[in-house]
Amino acid sequence: MMTGEALAKRPEIIVDPGGVPPAALQAITEAVDAIARLAEDQDGGEINRLRRRARDATLAALATQGYFSPTVKLEAGTDIGGETWDISIVSGKRTTVSSVDLKFTGRITRPEFAPRVQKLRDDWQLKAGQPFINSDWNKAKSTLLDAVSSRDFMLARMTASEAEIEADAASAALRVTIDSGPQVRMGELTTEGLKRVPEKLVERYVRYSPGAAYDQNKLDTWQQDLQSTAFFRGAFVSLEQPGNTQPAPAPNADRARAPGSTDLAAATPAGDPSVSGAMPPPPPVYDSNGEVTLPVQVRVVEAPPKRFTGSIGVDDEAGLRVESLYRQNVVFGQPVTMETGFSVDRLRQRAYTDFLLPPNERGYKDSFGLLFDHSDIQGLDVTRYALGATRLQERKGAGDSRVEYETRWGLLLAQDHVKIDGGDQYKLPTLTATAEWLRRDVDNKYDPREGNLIAVGGGVGVTLDTGEPYTRARLRAQKWWPIGKLDVLTVRGEVGRVWSNSKVRVPDDFGFRTGGARSIRGYKYQSIGVEQDDAVVGAPTLLVGSIEYDHYFNERWGMGVFVDAGDAAESFGDMSMAVGYGVGARVRTPAGPLFLDVAYGQRDRDLRLHFSLGIAF
Repeated sequence: MMTGEALAKRPEIIVDPGGVPPAALQAITEAVDAIARLAEDQDGGEINRLRRRARDATLAALATQGYFSPTVKLEAGTDIGGETWDISIVSGKRTTVSSVDLKFTGRITRPEFAPRVQKLRDDWQLKAGQPFINSDWNKAKSTLLDAVSSRDFMLARMTASEAEIEADAASAALRVTIDSGPQVRMGELTTEGLKRVPEKLVERYVRYSPGAAYDQNKLDTWQQDLQSTAFFRGAFVSLEQPGNTQPAPAPNADRARAPGSTDLAAATPAGDPSVSGAMPPPPPVYDSNGEVTLPVQVRVVEAPPKRFTGSIGVDDEAGLRVESLYRQNVVFGQPVTMETGFSVDRLRQRAYTDFLLPPNERGYKDSFGLLFDHSDIQGLDVTRYALGATRLQERKGAGDSRVEYETRWGLLLAQDHVKIDGGDQYKLPTLTATAEWLRRDVDNKYDPREGNLIAVGGGVGVTLDTGEPYTRARLRAQKWWPIGKLDVLTVRGEVGRVWSNSKVRVPDDFGFRTGGARSIRGYKYQSIGVEQDDAVVGAPTLLVGSIEYDHYFNERWGMGVFVDAGDAAESFGDMSMAVGYGVGARVRTPAGPLFLDVAYGQRDRDLRLHFSLGIAF
């Protein structure tokens, strides 16, 4: 038990801002709150000292916002809850930038760089007439130094930085000097960390001629390209720094100090000599042209060479589904990824082996492989043996856009063995070329609440036994609208068309069948199409639309109501819309989303249950 002065509680703070802007008020509040928290459980003597610190912190916070001659009063009082601090502020005139003097030394002063120097001056962020705010001052210096050092002049440094404040006149004269140093060129390529992956994979992306001018954007692009492959867990591309000696303190210091502030290091940009010890490494040795050549260094951490994954799923149509995948990163010493796997359920069985080439400098991902695929759905039994090649390009929208684009081209040589229940059996050799363009703009790729998706695809092919051509086009679109905090309204649609001679048999995956979960609920899987003998085969035309509203009770549990409609027929004129509507449960689980729908198919006058769940292992 303590004796003497009573222990204090945290004081209540009341600030009269006196017209300062919200940013300044926030800085004051944060600074004073930090000191007020220290007042808890302190004796009376310590409280007096903390009051003085709170006033000094207010002055310092105002100075960071450009107020260098304010009047601040802190009056202590009491109320029913304990001590109060009433802080009143007369901010005075806000300091603005009166002049900016940017100086450059080093090789950047040569005539060929004059346009770049002028652009650096034009792009300076803290211009005359703007309020002098400490964070803006530091950001402007950092941006200037980065703009110089990101291209040609990697060794650039800030040799002087000064903000001369005239408090009475509320003006700030800014002076910054940048020494570009020598022009830096890229030398020989060196690599570290390669064990299984051949060095030619690195050389596939890091393409330049020794002696080329340094450009940080190129280094960043090479690094991203290496990281985007399956061969590395990490990749780092940089120029080897010249020297590694400890720097000496710089002679110049930034003079724009806020009242009560003693430490500027945390807010000062790299290379700014206003902080002791912030000098760059010793200057490199110049050649006869005043240039320096530095090696390009690539350091990598290789990904595991082999990986096996598997999953178990279940749905209302296919029943239990088992999938597995084996992946190997380097094959026979070549920078190629091999993927081989299988998938088995009641309706479909497939096995494949694919070889994936590393992405090229334009971002194309090429692959080729072998496929065995057997399906028996709605009386149509198809066994396929195929050899295929695919090119995929994925890219982001400009800037910080969340938009993603995918473009896929494919070429497939296939031999299909087709059996129609109650009808023909035949072999169908085909060569087909396909293309699809997809645009995705959603807030969450795997569980969207807002955004849209558009996909346009098509293909051309020829039957190899008769030489007859066929063509297909398809458009898919979906739109999500958030309703309230958790609910979602979704509309989707799909339209497709196949053009061919009426006697030409086209591959099963070129025709259109629909019905089942994620298409038209209330009907069996792929039961809507053209009836031929005792089977349902692909139709030349497709039209499907759906609207669904999902209401979530919390982040995990929800329910949905929906209406689906569409048909697959010989022509759009022959269509008779199959309508399905119903309700369903929505559950977000660690194993993936669970959909449980009960739908009534109006055409078949039948009630069906649709559900699906996937589990990875």
